[in-house]
Amino acid sequence: MDLTLTLLSLSLLVALLAAVGAWRRPSRVGPELERRVAEAERRVLDDLDRLRVALSSAARDDARAQSRALGDVQVALARGLAELRKEQGTSLDALRATVDERLQASLDARLGESFRLVSEQLEAVHRGLGDMQRLADGVGELRRVLSNVKVRGTFGEAHLGALLDQLLAPEQVRRNVPTRPESNERVDFAIVLPGEGPSGPPVLLPIDAKFPQEDYLRLSLALEAGDADGAEAARRALARTLRAEGTSIRDKYLCPPHTTDFAILFLPTEGLFAEVVRIPGLVDDLQTRLRVIPAGPTTFAALLSSLRMGFRTLAVERRSAEVWRVLGGVKTEFHRFGASLDAVSKKLHEATTKLDETSRRSRAMRRMLTDVEGASEPLALPE
Repeated sequence: MDLTLTLLSLSLLVALLAAVGAWRRPSRVGPELERRVAEAERRVLDDLDRLRVALSSAARDDARAQSRALGDVQVALARGLAELRKEQGTSLDALRATVDERLQASLDARLGESFRLVSEQLEAVHRGLGDMQRLADGVGELRRVLSNVKVRGTFGEAHLGALLDQLLAPEQVRRNVPTRPESNERVDFAIVLPGEGPSGPPVLLPIDAKFPQEDYLRLSLALEAGDADGAEAARRALARTLRAEGTSIRDKYLCPPHTTDFAILFLPTEGLFAEVVRIPGLVDDLQTRLRVIPAGPTTFAALLSSLRMGFRTLAVERRSAEVWRVLGGVKTEFHRFGASLDAVSKKLHEATTKLDETSRRSRAMRRMLTDVEGASEPLALPE
């Protein structure tokens, strides 16, 4: 403000001098007046010189004050940046120490757990070797036990029951049930099939387990010894036994329409089933003439899976109206889900936009801090 007034006064004095100089040009001005004007002009010039000197001194003082203020600002900024770097370094060191400590603890825990698991597995392997030795010792005992006809039948029934329990619901299987009216013959297992119509009586599928061990053992020994004649004789004996069992099953358990027009002969081992299939004409004779289907564990499991899918298909057909109603509800909920998904997508888009804006602001702040660090050198101001 003072500098502005001074410049304004200087401008007025210059204008006054210009006016006086223009007034002195006419020759009719008196000597006394000229002398006074000259003296006034000299005083004005002296004042101008003093004013110029004062302005120069004030300008130098202002420059020195501004330089000191900028120096103080630079020192404060440098001190603040140094403290900020120190705090960041301390925070990073603490974070690094925490991360290293947690990683070390996690690594120690995992290594300890791995060593424990390896130790337990080695102990389990050691115990397994002992169990295998005991199992090898018990194979002979098992063979002697299976030589009993009743025990062989119990073994086949147990295997058959386990497969039925695994693949079918309890209400779909009946155990030790008579299949012919006014008959006391009971089949090992029977699968309950739906009858005609929703209210029709159920139809039973008889299943009987057989294990002709003697014939199968003679066949296996003949094959191992390379005795072709003995193997052929064992196959004929095995075929006669299975045909006799098939005839017994047909006569005891089949009675359409109370039962299906076929039954299943369950063979409890895959090896026995494979040998039965290899006998020419045996399977076809059992199926076509005696209406008995032989099945090993794998074949029987596949048959049960097919029956289970049939049960499910029948249940779906009987409940088609409910299925359509459920599908209608699913369609409505799917439309609502689509609307919710669109809303979520919109929110995610807005969040992405906000994140981009925040990232731009972060970059701008980083550039400003970089500029402040670059300005840490003292400024050279003209004197």
